[in-house]
Amino acid sequence: MTKDELKALGWDRCDVVIVSGDAYVDHPSFGVAIIGRVLEKAGFRVGIIAQPDVTDKTSFSRLGEPRLCFCVTSGNVDSMVNNYTANKRLRSDDDYSPGNRPHMRPDRAVTVYCNKIRETYKTIPIITGGLEASLRRFAHYDYWDDKVRQSILADAPADMIVYGMGEKTIVDVVGRLKNGERIADITDIRGTTYKTRKIGDLSDFIELPDFKAVSTDKRAFAEAFKTFYDEQDPYYGHTLVQRHPKTIIVQNPPALPLTTAEMDAIYDLPYTRYPHPSYKEDIPALRTVRFSITSHRGCFGGCAFCAITAHQGRMIQSRSQESILREIRALTKLPEFKGTISDIGGPTADMYMLGCSKRSTQGMCRDKLCLYPEPCPNLNKDHSRLITLLNEVRKVPGVKNVFIGSGIRYDLAMQDEQYLYHICRQNVSGQLKVAPEHVSRNVTDAMCKPSIEAYDKFVSKYREINKELGKEQYIIPYFISAHPGCTLKDAIQLAEYVRDMGYYVEQVQDFTPTPSTLSTCMYYTGYNPYTGQEVYVPKSVEERRMYRALLQYKNPENYDLVKKALISANRKDLIGYGQNCLIKPVRPAIYKKPGRRKP
Repeated sequence: MTKDELKALGWDRCDVVIVSGDAYVDHPSFGVAIIGRVLEKAGFRVGIIAQPDVTDKTSFSRLGEPRLCFCVTSGNVDSMVNNYTANKRLRSDDDYSPGNRPHMRPDRAVTVYCNKIRETYKTIPIITGGLEASLRRFAHYDYWDDKVRQSILADAPADMIVYGMGEKTIVDVVGRLKNGERIADITDIRGTTYKTRKIGDLSDFIELPDFKAVSTDKRAFAEAFKTFYDEQDPYYGHTLVQRHPKTIIVQNPPALPLTTAEMDAIYDLPYTRYPHPSYKEDIPALRTVRFSITSHRGCFGGCAFCAITAHQGRMIQSRSQESILREIRALTKLPEFKGTISDIGGPTADMYMLGCSKRSTQGMCRDKLCLYPEPCPNLNKDHSRLITLLNEVRKVPGVKNVFIGSGIRYDLAMQDEQYLYHICRQNVSGQLKVAPEHVSRNVTDAMCKPSIEAYDKFVSKYREINKELGKEQYIIPYFISAHPGCTLKDAIQLAEYVRDMGYYVEQVQDFTPTPSTLSTCMYYTGYNPYTGQEVYVPKSVEERRMYRALLQYKNPENYDLVKKALISANRKDLIGYGQNCLIKPVRPAIYKKPGRRKP
C-alpha cells in the first residue's frame, strides 16, 4: 500500500499499519489479510507494508505514522523456518514472495522490523503477532543459534504480543488505544503477553524458572516448558510470569475459543482472494490455497512436533455450514475457478465440529490426550455433520469436485467407517495424505502418535473400501526423519518398512526444532519433560543426513550414506542382491542431466 492509495481512499493517515514479512495476499489463508479485514470491519483505517526493505529506512515510513499503533508479523511462517532448511542451509526460494524470490525478509524478521520502526517512531505502540512472535513469547530454544534465547519481547522494542490467532484480541487492544489508554496500561486482555519492570498487583499467577535458570540448566528448561505447555488452556490456564535480566515477561491466559458465529463473521469478510495488484509475478503460496476452504481451526491430535497446539489450541472452532457455502458460492464466480475445491478442512480435515462435551466448560484434559495412545471414549467421533457439509458443497452450481487436500487423522477416521466410505467415494483425488510419521514405538511415543499397527489397519481398511467401490486410489504417507527418540536402529526399521511398502517415498521431512513444541524441548534437553526420562537425540549433521538417506535408499545419490549407516549398525545383511536388501554391494551409476554448454 502506498500514500497514493491512502489519498484515493480519502484518508490522511492510517489508524493501524501492519508490517509483514510476506507479500500481501487478500485471502483468508493469510493471517495479515484476516487481521487487516477484522480491524477494518471494526472501523479502523488499516495500511499494510509488505516485505519492507530493511536497508531502506523509508520503507517503514512510507505510509506515515499511524494514529494508534504498528502491528508486526514475520508472516505465515517463522522467518528462520522460511529462510533455512532443516539442516540450516539457506533456502533458494520463498513461497510467500513474488516470483518465489528468496531473501525478501530478514532473519528474525519480527525483531528486525520492530527495531527499524523504533528508529523512526520513538513512542508509537508496537504490537507483534503471528507464529514467530507467538511461539517465542517466553525464553525458548533457538535451533539456528543452538542456544536458549530470551523472549522476543526482551530482544525487540515491541510493547506486546497478541499470541494465537488473535482476531478478537487485536480488536480489543486497538479499541482501547483508540479510547486513550496507554499501551503500558493494557495488561488485562486474554491472549496477550507484555513486559513490565515489576510484578505489582498480579495475583493467581505461576512463575516459571527465570531466564538465567532455563539458559543454564536443562532440567529447569524442561520444567518451565511443561508448565508453559500445560497452562495453554483458555478455561484453566493461569497467568504466567518469567523474569529476564532486564524485564519481566507476563502472559495472560489464552483467549477464549471463537464461537461459530464469530468464526463465520471472520470468514464472511470481503476477501478478494487476490494478491495486491502491484505484484507482477505470482505468489506460489497462493496456488495451493486459492480454491481451498477453512472449515475449522485447532487440532486435538496433540502431536509433539506441531506448533498448532501452542498457536491455534486443542479446541476445535468450526464455521457453520451456511458460512462455508456462502464462501464457495462467491468462489465459483471467480474467473479462474474451474470447478474444483482443492480442500475443505483445517490443520487436519476430519475434525470439523468434533470434540467432547466437557471442553467448553472445563477445558481440555490436563493428564491425557484425545487420540494418543488410543482415541478417548469421551470424544465425539461422529462425522455426520462433516459428511452433510461435503454433500451440500457438491450441490453448489459450478462445483464439480470437492477434495481433501489437507489430509486426515487416520486413527480418528477409523472411528467412523461411514466417513471413510464417503471420502473414498467422493473426496479423494486419487491420493490421500496421511502421516504415520514413523514405525518405531519409542519414536511414535515421543511424537505422541499412534503405533504403526493403527496405521496398518487404516491402510487395510482403505484398500478394502476402494476395492469394494471399484476405485484405484492410493495413500501418500508422510514420515519424519531424525525426530528425538530415533536411533540408527529405528531409522533402519523405518527404511525396511518403506521397502516392504513397495514404492518410493518422497514425502520425507527432516525434523526441525521450532520454538515452543514438546519435540523441541526434548531435542534441546535430552529429556521428556513429562516422564523425566532421557531421550536419545540425533543431532549431528551427518547422522541426520544418514537417517533421511535411509528413508530414500533407492536414490543413487544416497548410496554412500546408506551403506555407512548399515555398516555402522552391523546390518550388512541389508547390503546385497536379495529381495530384502536395501542396497547392492556396488554403488550404482548416478545419472545427471546434461547441462547447457557455456557460450
